[in-house]
Amino acid sequence: MGTSGNIEEIIILSDDEDDKDTSCLIVEVEAVKKTYSVLPPSSQDEDLVVTFSRRADVLPHARYDCPIHPFTPADCEKTAPVANNQLFCDQCFCYICDKLASLCGMWCHSGACHCNSHNKSDFWNGIRNTALLGELQRFNLTLSEVDCHLRNADKMLQSFRHELSTLFSSITLDQSLLPDYNMTQQDLSSRYGPVFEHVTLFLNKADKQNSRAASIMHLGAAEEFMRHFQVLGFMGSSSTATTSETIIMLLHRVISSVQRHMVMGDIMPLFMQKLQDFYQNRICFPADMGELKNSLCIRPWQDVLLVSVLKGQNVSGFRKDKGKKDVLFETISVVLLRTELLQLQSRYRELCRYLRVVLTDNPRLFQQIQDLVPFFKCKLGEFGSALESLFPPVNTPASRFTPAIFLLYLRIFETATAPKLMVCQPEQLCFSSALWEPIKDAVPLKSSELVKFALKAQRCSFSVYSDTQCWASLLKVVCSPHGSPTALPVPSQQFLFESIDAVTELLNQQGYNLQISRFFLRTYPEQALLLLVTGALGARILQGSFSPALSVLDAYKDNLWAFKWLCDRMSTSEDRLNSFLKEITQESSNTPGNEMVIKFKPFQVKLPSEIQL
Repeated sequence: MGTSGNIEEIIILSDDEDDKDTSCLIVEVEAVKKTYSVLPPSSQDEDLVVTFSRRADVLPHARYDCPIHPFTPADCEKTAPVANNQLFCDQCFCYICDKLASLCGMWCHSGACHCNSHNKSDFWNGIRNTALLGELQRFNLTLSEVDCHLRNADKMLQSFRHELSTLFSSITLDQSLLPDYNMTQQDLSSRYGPVFEHVTLFLNKADKQNSRAASIMHLGAAEEFMRHFQVLGFMGSSSTATTSETIIMLLHRVISSVQRHMVMGDIMPLFMQKLQDFYQNRICFPADMGELKNSLCIRPWQDVLLVSVLKGQNVSGFRKDKGKKDVLFETISVVLLRTELLQLQSRYRELCRYLRVVLTDNPRLFQQIQDLVPFFKCKLGEFGSALESLFPPVNTPASRFTPAIFLLYLRIFETATAPKLMVCQPEQLCFSSALWEPIKDAVPLKSSELVKFALKAQRCSFSVYSDTQCWASLLKVVCSPHGSPTALPVPSQQFLFESIDAVTELLNQQGYNLQISRFFLRTYPEQALLLLVTGALGARILQGSFSPALSVLDAYKDNLWAFKWLCDRMSTSEDRLNSFLKEITQESSNTPGNEMVIKFKPFQVKLPSEIQL
């Protein structure tokens, strides 16, 4: 025991094995006058001897737990104090107000008598919940679920409720007649403009709160303004035509916000269920919006079926639950939110599993989301699986390729890099300034696989097949394999001659499953791929107009032998060949610093640096 002024510290050692957290306590006590005495011999032989003790400090407690003044419980007595329940010590708290008994204004008030309250009575528990939960009681919340954020939301919701009632009252008092149910949308918005503005400002405040508080505020606001408009007659089935577009817009905003918090926030299943019950049971829906009643019936992330799908344990999207078939069906808005969150968490594998089996109410928009599955697989570094997803036997995503999307995949497969961004539609992949970053553990596709992908994509998508930039980008890839700045060695004349028939045979293969023989790639593998792409380009040029064409010639760089091979192969259609070459010459003459001369017989191309002025 040590001393410091008039304060003493007592170190209490406990040998109670069950009291692990309080084996050693240091308690400050006030100076107490002690009398020391010599212990008798019999006491000195004891293992434990008490040499000093004092009365324990009384900690804050509810009145019914007071150790000084006995409490007499009564179930619902409010008229007068029972026995001596009105007595309290300095540490007694009011069970209803949750503050010191001395500060309670209803301690002995007739008709309230908080001094009789205790936690064993449902009657007093209900009064306590009403007093402490306020507006939150309508959500069936318990005190253990309420934190400072929810208490703040409750205060703002109560203030909003009072102000909204005042606004409606002032508008109603200014009207000499009942509301005109045939008023136009403009008249309705004009009359109730202050109401709409007030609700909007409150929803803006709600958006700044955390997920649970924001959801409470949005739903509480929706209940209030929908109830007021129902009282005025704008929500009845007979006045469907007069349902304000602004009212519908506000309700949709509430639904969208709460859905987002349910999916993206930290809302637990029990709390989510209470939000759903409040939405379905307390908000009044107009007749033409009945389908919105189930808008918040969202599965929590802990849902058994959803978890099994994400983990790959369920590939069908349904399960038997107590004899009933449980199907993974979610609205498109929820699908979009889950897609967004799983991307933000880099859970691409789980996202692919989810999109493969989930059913939704908007097939057109859902198809666009499913078309992103190959991109998500690319982010995993699984290029082989991504290619399979691009070219399935039916409903091929590559058939919906735009030139920009094709070029994006071409770059991904060639460089093993991908843009760092969150997308919900394929178009969002193309018009973004997102940073490209290496894909972990990914290896660029071999040149032969890259060419097969490009030719298959051209067969699937006419827009890709027709676009000159797609051809030019593909030619750059095969002219400079692995980014090599040097030209490819010119192959033998025999190989160039034999390649004409070989390329024709390869391009005549039917379907998307293009196969490039090893024999064709054995002697000059890189040159063979260049000739294969060049042969496909020749077939495209023969089919019709091909402009602008100069970018294609630029793509050949120093491999003009391949361009000459193209012209020789197209010589059977001299008109189309001449048209193509004249197009290049014309574009060159219109491009400052890029003029060139093309002689047809014998074939010769002179670049700007070779032209003598």
